[in-house]
Amino acid sequence: MQRILASSEFRASTRRREMLQYLVEETLSGRAHALKGYAIGVSVFRRGEDFDAQSDPVVRLEARRLRRDLASYYVLEGRDNPLRISIPKGHYAPEFQRATPPAHQPGQAAPVGEASEPSGHESNPVALSAARQRSASVGRNVWLAAGAAAVVLLALLVGWIAVQPGPVADERVLADARGPSVMVFPLVAAGETEKDAALAEGLASQIVTELSRFSDFRLYLPPAGHGRDPEEDPLAIAKPLGVSFVLTGRVESDGATIKITSRLSDVATGRVIWVQDFDRAAAVESLLMLQNEVAGAISSALGQPYGIIKTQITNGLPDDFRPSMPSYECVLRAFSYRRSFSAKSHGPVFACLKAAVERDPQYADAWAMLGWLYLDAGRFNLTADAARAYDQGLDAASHAILLDGRNVLALTVLASIHHYMGNYAESEQFQRKALELNPNDPDVLAQLGWRLAARGRFDEGIPYLKQAIERTVNPPAWYYHFVAIDHYLHGRYVEMLDAAKTGAIGESGASWSFIAIAYGALGDKRAAKAALERMAEVAPRTARDPAAFYRLHGTIESTVQALVEGLRKAGWTGPEGS
Repeated sequence: MQRILASSEFRASTRRREMLQYLVEETLSGRAHALKGYAIGVSVFRRGEDFDAQSDPVVRLEARRLRRDLASYYVLEGRDNPLRISIPKGHYAPEFQRATPPAHQPGQAAPVGEASEPSGHESNPVALSAARQRSASVGRNVWLAAGAAAVVLLALLVGWIAVQPGPVADERVLADARGPSVMVFPLVAAGETEKDAALAEGLASQIVTELSRFSDFRLYLPPAGHGRDPEEDPLAIAKPLGVSFVLTGRVESDGATIKITSRLSDVATGRVIWVQDFDRAAAVESLLMLQNEVAGAISSALGQPYGIIKTQITNGLPDDFRPSMPSYECVLRAFSYRRSFSAKSHGPVFACLKAAVERDPQYADAWAMLGWLYLDAGRFNLTADAARAYDQGLDAASHAILLDGRNVLALTVLASIHHYMGNYAESEQFQRKALELNPNDPDVLAQLGWRLAARGRFDEGIPYLKQAIERTVNPPAWYYHFVAIDHYLHGRYVEMLDAAKTGAIGESGASWSFIAIAYGALGDKRAAKAALERMAEVAPRTARDPAAFYRLHGTIESTVQALVEGLRKAGWTGPEGS
């Protein structure tokens, strides 16, 4: 508690600091049962003896804010604290929890990142992944400095990881509600040079490290004694173990070029669902840079919210929503909903996530996605009390952070809600922390770029958005919105139209407004009129008052006025002053 109170990153008010100290000390003194609203109001908030906790909500409101203060603290300075203090919703007595997950159960196979540690050390999947990354970097730097001798270091490193066994036989992609399982096989060094062997070994290690940044993946390497013989069939190894996907690859050089091939296969069907080739000059300046580039590209393609694996699973989901739907399926459907933000999909997805967190209360990703749905209820007028929806969204995302202080999805949700509440500095801080934790997630890049552009910082934001688009197979429409606006503000109307059309989806009033603006600027009145009619059809609120819609999303006033002027040129005839 004293560590928290002394931290500059703990941004609670003086009174909430007093509240934290009071709650902790009363609990440690054995009086947790007496922590009621009345006692806290009198002792902490200096209310009189006639204080009524029902009519005066100060204790409830400040407890909610204190929960968020704690969640924010554990994102930043407190992320490595071995003990965490939390205040459960609906209660005032704090709980004290170790930051690391429970030890692996005897008899279960250990995935990558959950291998048994030496006595006296707790196993933390995130920390272990980071340690491996540092170890891999050290090994690779030694190799770069000392030549072939470091090949042994890399082989030992990957060999150590590879002895961790695969999953138990009854695991399936949705069985434990926590995401797909992927077995990463060592890459085959098809060439005969030491460079090929070292790069193949290093890539296997780095791909595991980069994929581990995506919280909902269960990663495995082949069981001991398997996976290193190029004549073995990876599917035959993985299928009895219940793995969903296998990632294989090869490295080959011919003196002039280095060719790296990576392949993802669906274990159940045996079908190859993704192949990517990387051709680079053999005289590449740094094999370490090449290794990081390729591993980052592979992990980004596979792990991102709109990437190969999640798209493959989502396409196979049934059309109907069921009360017993697995929790991970709810999260996937939430991502799918967030492509279009369809109002009719919001209710079923929201109900699915609510059931998921009740059924699986330790599932941080489900809590984070629930935060998104609360935000959308507030900003898209799906509830009469937007402020309360934002508060509930913050609560859900903060709870996800308490469960997993490095959860990138939860950090992004917190950033988005703070943006819509007008807390732009806090929003940027959370989003940059998310980017620091996973620079290979295009959605994280897009979120940061979108918000920077909304605040008029196009020079900073647009490159992030373009990176996100380049790294996504099928980007959501909103990735293109501020790219289109940037083209418009610079007079590039053809480019604006192209970006707006690329990002156009059926129910997006924003997309159709940008198409109308582009056609208006190009002088195509008939096409502009058609786009305006489509905007009015799918988003009547936006059509009535587009300025209010743009402002809702935190867009600075100069951009808002430029867009409204463009709509008027396209033929929009809304009231003056809008």
